[in-house]
Amino acid sequence: MVLYNFKQIEAVPKSKEFVDVVLSKTQRKTPTVVHKGYQITRIRAFYMRKVKFTQKTIHEKLTTVLDSFPRLDDVHPFYAELMNVLYDRDHYKAALGRLNTTRHYIDQLGREYVRLLKFGDSLYRCKQLKRAGLGRMATLLKKLDDSLGYLEEVRQHLSRLPSIDPNSRTLIVCGFPNVGKSSFMNRVTRADVDVQPYAFTTKSLFVGHTDYREMSWQVIDTPGVLDKPLRDCSTIEMQSITALGHLKASILYFMDLSCQCGYTIDQQVTLFKNISPLFANKPLLVVLNKCDALKLQDVSVDEKNLVLGAIKEAGCDYLECSTLHQEGVGDLKVKACEMLLASRQEQKVRGKKYQDIENRIYCAMPEERDERARPSFIPPSVMKVRAMKEEGIDLPKRQTERDLEEVGGGPGVYSMDMRKNYLLANDDWKYDIMPEIIDGKNIADFIDPDIEERLKELEEEEDQRLEELRDLNAARDEEDTFKLNDSSREALRQVKETVALMRVENAAKKARGRGKLGRVAAAVEAHQELIHKNRESRARRREQGLGDFDGRDLSIDESARARSQSTIRSTSRTRFFSNSPATRDRGVVVKKLGGLKSGSQQLKAFRMAAKKTRVLARDSRQGESDRHHFDMKPKWAFSGKMKSQKTRHSR
Repeated sequence: MVLYNFKQIEAVPKSKEFVDVVLSKTQRKTPTVVHKGYQITRIRAFYMRKVKFTQKTIHEKLTTVLDSFPRLDDVHPFYAELMNVLYDRDHYKAALGRLNTTRHYIDQLGREYVRLLKFGDSLYRCKQLKRAGLGRMATLLKKLDDSLGYLEEVRQHLSRLPSIDPNSRTLIVCGFPNVGKSSFMNRVTRADVDVQPYAFTTKSLFVGHTDYREMSWQVIDTPGVLDKPLRDCSTIEMQSITALGHLKASILYFMDLSCQCGYTIDQQVTLFKNISPLFANKPLLVVLNKCDALKLQDVSVDEKNLVLGAIKEAGCDYLECSTLHQEGVGDLKVKACEMLLASRQEQKVRGKKYQDIENRIYCAMPEERDERARPSFIPPSVMKVRAMKEEGIDLPKRQTERDLEEVGGGPGVYSMDMRKNYLLANDDWKYDIMPEIIDGKNIADFIDPDIEERLKELEEEEDQRLEELRDLNAARDEEDTFKLNDSSREALRQVKETVALMRVENAAKKARGRGKLGRVAAAVEAHQELIHKNRESRARRREQGLGDFDGRDLSIDESARARSQSTIRSTSRTRFFSNSPATRDRGVVVKKLGGLKSGSQQLKAFRMAAKKTRVLARDSRQGESDRHHFDMKPKWAFSGKMKSQKTRHSR
C-alpha cells in the first residue's frame, strides 16, 4: 500500500495565468451591468460583491495549492529527508510560506476595500475603489511568480518519483558504482533498469517488485556511493544514503572482487566500514558478485583476510553469485527475504504487543482420567506397507486412471469406469441395470400384479359406452326436425317485445338525474302505449281472419291519429333533438319510434349516437364542425422581461 501519491498534486499556474483565471471568473460569475440611476446602496452592493468574489476565489486557489503539497513535518522521515536532498527543505518551506502570507494579505485587502465601499457616495468612486482593490490583489499575485514557478518544478519532479512504501517488506541494493546492482534488480524483479558498462548509470532510486511466499516485496536499486565524507556527497549519492538510513529493510552490499568496476577491494571494504552505521539493527548480507570472473578463494590471502575480517566485524554473512549467468541469484533472493522475515518476527516478539497477545493465549494439556491405554489407531493397510518396507520388499505400483487411459487407447477412446468404486453390500450388484428413478421411486414400485385383468375390464367398459353412444345418435337422426307452430311464434314475438320494452325502460332509468327527464319518461310511456295498441290490433285482425302483418298493422283511424300526433309534435321534437346545443349527457334519449321498426332498433340507434358523441366529448368539441384550437402558451404568461433568480413558472 502506497502512503503518498504525489501524482495527484494539481498543476501550479504561473502568476500571469493565475491573475487571468481569477479576473475572468469574476467577470463571468458576477453581475456586469450597473447604471448611475440606481440607488447608491445598490451600486455599493454591486462593487462589494465583485471585491468579495475575487478575494474568495484567490483564497480558494491558494488554499488548494498549499493543501496539495506534502508537509515535511507530517510525512514519513524517508520522504522528508529525500525532499530535503532534492529540493532543499528551507527553499521549499519558504515558497509555501510566501503563498500562505500572500493569502493572508489578500484576505485583509478584501475586508479593507469592502469597508471603504460602504462609504462610497457615487458610482465613479465605488468603481475606482473596486479597481484599486483588484489591482492590489493582482500585484500581490504577480510577486509570487518565482515561488509558483519553483513549486511547479517540484510538483513535476515529485510526480516522477517512484512509489515507495516505507512500511512494506523491502530489499535495498547498495555499493560502489558498476558492481552489478541494476543487473541483480532486473533478474529478480519485473523492472527494466538501464545497465551500462560505466559508472553512475543509475542516477535516482528505482523500485521493482517480486514475490516470495505469496507476498509482495519491493526491491530498491540505489545509485552508487563513493568513499568520501558525507558533506562532499552529491545529490545522487545522498539519495542512496537517505534510503539506507530511513527504511527498515534487508541490506544487500555488493562487492566486485574482480575489480572490473574500477575500484579496488581495499576501497570497497573501506566504504563498507564507513557506511556500516547505516546498517544498524537491519539484516545485512554481503554479496560477492561476478564470481564467474573471480571467486573469493582465488584472490590473494591478504585481500581475502581483509574481506572476511570486515564481514566478521559487521557480524553478517556473505554469498557469492553471478548476475550475468544467474548463478546463485535465486539463493541470494531467498536468503535475503528469510533474513528480513526473521528480523521482523524478532522485533514483534520483543515488542509489548506480542506480550499482551501471549498473555491471552492458553494452551490446554489433557490429563489422564484413568489407567486405560488409548493408543493411536493405525489402519492394517498402513501396517502392512510399513512391514513390507522394513523387509525390503518393493511396493506394487498403484495403477492410476492415467495408466488405464494409456492402455485403453488414449484420450477420446478410453471411457472411465465410474461403477468400480461403488460401495455396495454385494460387489456383484455394481453392474446391475438400474431402473429409472422418478420422484424417489423406480418402475418396480408402480407394478400391480392384477394390472392385466384391470386393463381388460377398462377396455370392455369403453366398448360398451361407445355402443350406447352410437345407438343414441341413431335415435336422434330418426326424429323429425322441430318446427314452431303459430302459437309458439306468437309467444316468441311477445317475449322479444317484452325484452325490448324492458331495455328501453332500463335506459330511461339510467338517464334520470341528467336533465330532460320529463321528456324521456313521456317518450317511454308513448312507446309502451304503442306496443299495447299493436298487440290489440293484431288480436282483432286474427279474430276477423285478416292475417298477421308482423306487428306493424294499424287501423286507418289509428294510423291517421298517429300521423296527426307526429305532425303536431314534430316541431317541439325537432327542436328538442336537433336544435339544442350538444352537452356531455351520454344517456339514452328515447323518442317514440323515429321511423324505426321496434324498440330494439331504437335502442341500437341511441347507442350508436352515444358512441359517436363520446369522441367529441373527449376532445371537448361542441360538434363535428368545431375546429377551435386552444392556446397552450398564453401571451400574458410568456412575454415580457423575466426578473432575476426566477423562472417562467413563477409568473
